[in-house]
Amino acid sequence: MVGTGDFTHPLWLKELKEDLVEVENTGLYKVKNEENLKVFFMITTEVNTVFEFEGKTKRIHHVIWVPSIEVAEQVNEALSKFGSLDIDGRPTLKMAPPELVEIVLSISDENLIFPAHIWTPWFSLFGAFSGFNSLKDCYQDKTHKIYALETGLSSDPPMNWRVSELDRLTILSNSDSHSYWPWRLGREANVFNLNSLTYHEIVEAIKSKNVEKLTFTVETNPAYGKYHWTGHRACGVSMPASEAIKYGGICPVCGKKMTKGVEERVEEIADRPMGYKPPNSSGYIHLLPLSEILALIFGFESPSSKKTWEIYSRLIEKFGNEYKVLLEAKFEDIAKIVGVEAADLIIKVRKGQVKIQPGYDGVYGKLIIDWETKPSIKKKSFNLQDFM
Repeated sequence: MVGTGDFTHPLWLKELKEDLVEVENTGLYKVKNEENLKVFFMITTEVNTVFEFEGKTKRIHHVIWVPSIEVAEQVNEALSKFGSLDIDGRPTLKMAPPELVEIVLSISDENLIFPAHIWTPWFSLFGAFSGFNSLKDCYQDKTHKIYALETGLSSDPPMNWRVSELDRLTILSNSDSHSYWPWRLGREANVFNLNSLTYHEIVEAIKSKNVEKLTFTVETNPAYGKYHWTGHRACGVSMPASEAIKYGGICPVCGKKMTKGVEERVEEIADRPMGYKPPNSSGYIHLLPLSEILALIFGFESPSSKKTWEIYSRLIEKFGNEYKVLLEAKFEDIAKIVGVEAADLIIKVRKGQVKIQPGYDGVYGKLIIDWETKPSIKKKSFNLQDFM
């Protein structure tokens, strides 16, 4: 199931109305006249609120889910009074978060709203540059109406578990894909175990924080995110929180202020030690997009290259979808298609046995291959037990 995203944009909403049809009163949609396409859509969007708080300008992104296209139209009508909806797919609204929550939920109590990518330096709940130090400061008297949070690419559940204020919220992980590259879609996801696949069942599982229904989230390794470490892209400088604190956030090369990374920001707000896990918490796994793994191992120019997608397509044709490859396919079956080295790397990503050069200041992290171990792969024939 995929979120439509951007229903607040009039042209995109028009396309959704033309191309989608609701599936048997479930609150979920499918493409018209495409019976063989097993993809369901939820009507979703993201908005940006800009407002003044204690003399400072705050910019916060929020995710909104609605149970129908008709409700989406009502939300758009209400929000259009606070900003233009046709300038961007993620519109900027001149209003405070509590007001946004009140308006969205007054239209339908089935709507769900929660903060997006909460640790990103810009445009987020805990953002270092325009965010808050607490959930309550942001949503004020509407805080009790917030049931979830989105981790963002640069954080994962263990990082969020360090903040006790977030304990009652359900942790969600979404791909936050605003680009046209298909390999960005699904890089993070939520795994549900439901009695029936409906909008109501999904939202109820989140509101009740039912760990038997929302069993785990799929997370990119947070080091892969563009803002995990503190750094200064112009000087090629990046560093972990401990080092950034020693330097006082100042670039040691040019003396300018560095972009504070998520890791450092968590350290500022956390009231628990690293490794703490609150009760009643869903699980999680770390993965990386398959196309990026393939591009790296074969030395292709990018995950979007034709050569990458030729190999990617062979794997999908064999196993059905990307998650089957990343989570379930056997080593020897993958190796038959892409070779031992690529299969080895896929299994190591699955088991969390890879190194990531952390991202910083808008630069994505990079998967690091230990090339020194590659010759050992050729010395003998491996079987699945060598990697399990």
